[in-house]
Amino acid sequence: MKTKLRAFIKKVYYGIDLYLIRMSVKSSITAALYYMIFNRSFFREQISVLSGRLKYYDSFEQQKGNSSPLLRRNIHRLEKGLIMRPMRKVFAKDYILETVNEYIRVSDIDSIGTDEKQWAKDVLVKYFSNVDLVGSVLNAHKRLVSIGFFDDLEVAHNQISMSPYPRNTAKLSNVTYSDFNRLCVQRRSVRWFKDKKVDPRILEHAVNSASLAPSACNRQPYSFCHFEGAEAVKIASYAMGTTGFAQNIPSLVVLVGDLSAYPFERDRHIIYIDGSLAAMSFMLALETLGLSSCPINWPDIETRERKMDKHLKLEKHQRAIMLIAVGEALEEGKIPFSQKKSSDILLRNN
Repeated sequence: MKTKLRAFIKKVYYGIDLYLIRMSVKSSITAALYYMIFNRSFFREQISVLSGRLKYYDSFEQQKGNSSPLLRRNIHRLEKGLIMRPMRKVFAKDYILETVNEYIRVSDIDSIGTDEKQWAKDVLVKYFSNVDLVGSVLNAHKRLVSIGFFDDLEVAHNQISMSPYPRNTAKLSNVTYSDFNRLCVQRRSVRWFKDKKVDPRILEHAVNSASLAPSACNRQPYSFCHFEGAEAVKIASYAMGTTGFAQNIPSLVVLVGDLSAYPFERDRHIIYIDGSLAAMSFMLALETLGLSSCPINWPDIETRERKMDKHLKLEKHQRAIMLIAVGEALEEGKIPFSQKKSSDILLRNN
């Protein structure tokens, strides 16, 4: 009787919800009212985005952080201007002074990595040596002159300039398409692992490879949080779809997105795009290092989000993107065949 009653209530609920959706989809106003009154699914995202925006602006005032999203974005914009064919003699007029001021601001912040500062310096040197010093560009140049930026620009013999370089000077790998495709075929989602600890140095190598994945304006708004043993099992159990194999996971990585890298709502999805690009490189790198992996879906379910937030001590602007189980595959452990769609279906030639 109780089962039938629950089924009836569920049917009525979904019937009413479907009716409300049909009414609400007609305009942005009714859609907003639907999610404000009848469905709270987007509340966490709204708070996270607002918190990220606030954190973005606060980082400038509080002189905190281990990276500057603004500097990374603007330096990358300068790089794109420097590689244009033909390159304009004046560009970046609307943001060059902002970039220089941010470079000067972060120069004395010890927590920001030296590589980031050196990259910014090398690109700024290249920029000012290739553009005409007029208007805001001249003002930005004077600002750097006032701090002695151009006084000593000799590059050490063992130091590689971090500014744009010709494609034909890049070291090309010997990996063929066949080699790469075999690696892709080899990489399957493994759920059964040996009871063996993962060497943290292997994870470091894989993360270094993952860091080379494309990232919008090179902001890399993510981090890889590593757990092992009982803690890995516990966190894995927060996700849906791990029932039956979570207890056998020796090592777990939670990919966490950071919305404080963006001042505008329009960029709220980039943590998922950039994070996913990095995750794929991470998993392929693991395969070459003798480890297998299984990406674990992390749907937006409030009760599970709270558990993850509490365990990882996440701030409001941080969001779990996915979980990745890592370990040495159990030889006799089976993996799903998972038939994939062919290019005939996936590739559209318009």
